[in-house]
Amino acid sequence: IKQKKRHMGDTKHFCPVSLKENFVLHPGLQEHAAKYKEKIYYFSTSEYRDKFLKNPEEYVAHNEPLQAPPLRVCLLGTHGAGKTTCAREIADKIGIFHIQFEEYLQELILPKTKRKVGPFDEDREDDHKIPEELEDFSQTVNKTETEKTKQEVELTDEEEAIKANLMDNTELPPEVLDKIVPDWWQKEPFRSTGFILDGFPRTTDEASYLSERGLCPDVAVYIQVEEGDILNRLFPPRLRKWKDKQLKKKEYKKKLKELKAKRKV
Repeated sequence: IKQKKRHMGDTKHFCPVSLKENFVLHPGLQEHAAKYKEKIYYFSTSEYRDKFLKNPEEYVAHNEPLQAPPLRVCLLGTHGAGKTTCAREIADKIGIFHIQFEEYLQELILPKTKRKVGPFDEDREDDHKIPEELEDFSQTVNKTETEKTKQEVELTDEEEAIKANLMDNTELPPEVLDKIVPDWWQKEPFRSTGFILDGFPRTTDEASYLSERGLCPDVAVYIQVEEGDILNRLFPPRLRKWKDKQLKKKEYKKKLKELKAKRKV
């Protein structure tokens, strides 16, 4: 039996209300379909369907076709897979923004931490402790200035959550993500230009967060690399950095020893 062809609405299988209000191509569901002027429209939720039926002319095309949102890409992969290198090239070629998620988080707390933090950070706090035999020199620091410095670098709960994420890969709570991620979909200049999001989402919870907020990427790309290739890429520069650090610590101790000798004289 030949079935009658369905005439789809302007947004085809995508929700017209999501497109109009959130500028997102959110797939509609058949159970939330509605008919208007002999055309079938699909909606992401029953609430959006009801909203459309109250004022359908607000969500359909009139003198010109509806404008589609720009390209939004999520680029995923393990640390050292080459995500950032690929993302920069793609962003340059097609003229969209490149957002490196971890770097963006670093920028949010950098004014207080004064340096980048993370699991691969060789410049940890323990390296700045003065050796026990030189503790007498540390007493020359004014206590009030030290307390003032501590007050200045005190992090908010949100900043502490970001630091924990960078240091230990602790998942960011939704209330923190709400202040960061939706802006890339909803605010300019990202909203009208598009972006490639490098390094997010990384977990199923973060992917669920995007889905629950209606923040749909157009495509998600996962870069898969052999562990041996990553080791060969990351280990040599980190070994050189470790050697440079050991040399600097040796020079630092030598200078402190010379200073101690001068103080005795």
